[in-house]
Amino acid sequence: MLAVEVESKALPNAGQVIARRLKEAGVRYAFGIPGGEVLTMIDALGEVGIDFVLVKHENCGGFMAEGTFHRTHAPGVLIATVGPGAANAFNVVANAQQDRVPLIFLTGRIDASETYSYTHQVFDHAAAFKPIVKATFTAASGAIDMMIDKAVAIALDDPPGPVHIDVPITVASTQESPVVSVRRVRPAPMAPAPSQSFSQAREWIAQARKPVVLAGVGVLSQQCSSQVAAVVKAHNLPLITTYKAKGIIDEREPFVLGGAGLSPRADEILIGALREADLILLAGYDPIEMRVGWRDLWPTRTRVIEAAVTPNTHYMYQASLSFIGHIGETMLALFAGQQIKTEWTPSELGAKVQALGEIFRKDEEWGPAAIVDTVRQTMPANTVASVDVGAHRILLSHVWQCTEPHGLMQSTGLCTMGCAVPLAIGAKLASPERPVVAFSGDAGFEMTLGELATARDRKTPIICVVFVDQSLALIEMKQRKGRRRKIGVQFGGTDFASVARALGGLGFDVDNRGALSDALRMALFADRFSVIACDIRNCSYDERI
Repeated sequence: MLAVEVESKALPNAGQVIARRLKEAGVRYAFGIPGGEVLTMIDALGEVGIDFVLVKHENCGGFMAEGTFHRTHAPGVLIATVGPGAANAFNVVANAQQDRVPLIFLTGRIDASETYSYTHQVFDHAAAFKPIVKATFTAASGAIDMMIDKAVAIALDDPPGPVHIDVPITVASTQESPVVSVRRVRPAPMAPAPSQSFSQAREWIAQARKPVVLAGVGVLSQQCSSQVAAVVKAHNLPLITTYKAKGIIDEREPFVLGGAGLSPRADEILIGALREADLILLAGYDPIEMRVGWRDLWPTRTRVIEAAVTPNTHYMYQASLSFIGHIGETMLALFAGQQIKTEWTPSELGAKVQALGEIFRKDEEWGPAAIVDTVRQTMPANTVASVDVGAHRILLSHVWQCTEPHGLMQSTGLCTMGCAVPLAIGAKLASPERPVVAFSGDAGFEMTLGELATARDRKTPIICVVFVDQSLALIEMKQRKGRRRKIGVQFGGTDFASVARALGGLGFDVDNRGALSDALRMALFADRFSVIACDIRNCSYDERI
């Protein structure tokens, strides 16, 4: 009898089984706010060496989890307690779905038997999150190992996204007998099999004189930027990326035209290049980042070859030939042995890059582009950046040059405010050796001020650069263009430097390039977070985005 009791005590509980599988998947951090319903889960994470990070709001916790994903490629983990904790996370889970972020979202749950007579904080988590997740599971004793294995696989499979797991209180602490589940081994990436369509695609490539590559987040999802870069560099193909895919090739290369999707001014030039092309190659291009101006962009007669992770069911565009599978291997196979006789000249591409630069005017004495340019010139080349939503993001996405994939983190599918600071904290936790800068508008920064305390407590010396104009500049600009009254877009000023110091960080107020450079150098070597408030005039983005 005694031997049986000892053996029983050695069995892991459900929380421990989940934690071990997440550790195997490469997870090292989990984010959230504790509640009584998730204490077993949090304890299990700590037991296996996954560091639980206390945040001030679940929405920010989800963005911190995404920040770790961008540095490690392991799924992010967000934990929320029953009721309001789960509800607070709805936005960031929707963001993970639209931005193709593998996120394991664990929620505590009242035991099923309790729900018949107990209603406090109770709502149907699974029903609420079902429309915005790839799958939702309710943990059940006897199948925990299989459930978490499926959840991780689904979150990481193309296209990546969030998976919700509801863990009832009693189930979390129930011991689990070992279950042998299949740990799936991803097949080696393969090129398309020879076919008539494949031969046709290679023939079009051989005939092309003005091909253009349009690449998107699918290249990041499959971690195949090196293969796509090899093709683009070998043939000097002009490259346009979505904002999320910036950096799949070092943007200092002369044939990289930059990111696209939100700036009508930039789109005039970038869409113009696509319309000049006699062949468009789509590499992992996901139109969820793009606005209406990118719908049905090219005539049906245009030759378009697509390498995609999933079939086109969005109908935002159509391709002449579509190959579903591994993007990198598909691109390599299509161009193998080919020699493109391009008619794009360096001066022609250089003129397009110059025209883009004239729109955003990064050589200005002071203003939003000067701020971005000064940070880029002052900070090390390996600096990781995040940017919040707003007019400054559109401008920054064209001025900030990325040298690597995931070098600029932002919300592009959902375009949700309040993401820059928590993304930066997550990235800094995962890569403490890398400088990390968060760019925010003053309104978005006020949304997440509380997370500076998280940065303080976790000793993550991120650098926060704030564009201060006391306005929702993008919306105010739209009001003026539509001859509408200015309502709900202006607000009072906050002394961000003083707030930063009060929360244990460094604070700076700057209004010129020299002062910004000095503040950045001090912040770069600080052992705590820094906030640099950059004062700019109202209407600084007019005619520039």
